Amino acid sequence: MIAIAFLVALQSQKIETFNINGVQREAMVVAPTSGSGPAPLVFVFHGHGGNMRNARRTMTVDRLWPQAIVVYPQGLPSKGKTDPQGVRNGWQQNPKDADGRDLAFFDAMLASMKKEFKVDSKRVYVTGHSNGGRFTYLLWAERGDTFAAVAPCSSPAIGLIRNLKPKPAFITAGEQDKIVSFQSQEFSINAVRRILQTDPAKAKKNGYTTLEPGPNGMELGTYIFPGPHSYPSDAVAQAVEFFKRHHK
Repeated sequence: MIAIAFLVALQSQKIETFNINGVQREAMVVAPTSGSGPAPLVFVFHGHGGNMRNARRTMTVDRLWPQAIVVYPQGLPSKGKTDPQGVRNGWQQNPKDADGRDLAFFDAMLASMKKEFKVDSKRVYVTGHSNGGRFTYLLWAERGDTFAAVAPCSSPAIGLIRNLKPKPAFITAGEQDKIVSFQSQEFSINAVRRILQTDPAKAKKNGYTTLEPGPNGMELGTYIFPGPHSYPSDAVAQAVEFFKRHHK
């Protein structure tokens, strides 16, 4: 508890607002209060039906990497597999969904973070769970040059694969996922493997984590666990460690 309190003391937290085509959007921003050098920047997207506060509480990226600027954006009501009426918060899944409102939101957040903080442009990352993981894939496809590495969880890349550029990726999937089929996630992992040209024969495995090297600094990390549609805390920690190793 003392260590956590110490870390909190070294970080600032606030809710920032953004006007995106007349719609107010929000994001929780946690940033280090010390250090003069450029800092890494991580975007963390909640799943469908989630919110920015719960994302911070469950994914804890700012605690795992207190030296980073961490942004937990808030989604808007969106249609999803389990919410066909679009009552609960979420993210667009394809480039033209909802007139690209969430891509525009991301662009505004990125510009704001770079204006407000000293951001290391070679160390910008994104992760997300479920619908947020799908949006992570969408950002990889549509804004890929922005990121040093990505970490989608419990989500498929189907429909976006051909637009993914080689980028270090850490992918989490539960074998007992009842919401997003494990088969679709496995298909996405194999597609990413081909894009990154990583070699499974040279993979190193530690628990549920497998790391495969590839050419030109490429690396595919996977966290395949015998569980449901969730983002295990250990997987989040492994994703953060993966981010720390990769920069442009």
